[in-house]
Amino acid sequence: MTTTVKLPDPLEKSLRQRCAQEGRSISEVMRDALTAYLAQPAVTASAFALGEGVFGRFSGPMDLAQNRKSQLLDVWEDKQGRRT
Repeated sequence: MTTTVKLPDPLEKSLRQRCAQEGRSISEVMRDALTAYLAQPAVTASAFALGEGVFGRFSGPMDLAQNRKSQLLDVWEDKQGRRT
């Protein structure tokens, strides 16, 4: 099967240089690279799995969601008080 791949100029230049250094064709290098990439397990992590390391590391007021309006009002009043 023949496939066309569009590469940015710097990447194509690097690929051509590496192929020349190793005495390999571009097709051979790309086949090897795709084989190595596809041999890795697919990453299908959930949002929880991606953030698992940071969950619970930071804490704040337990009632933050319940009292958000009054806390925002306090912040707003403090901010406006400093301007006057």
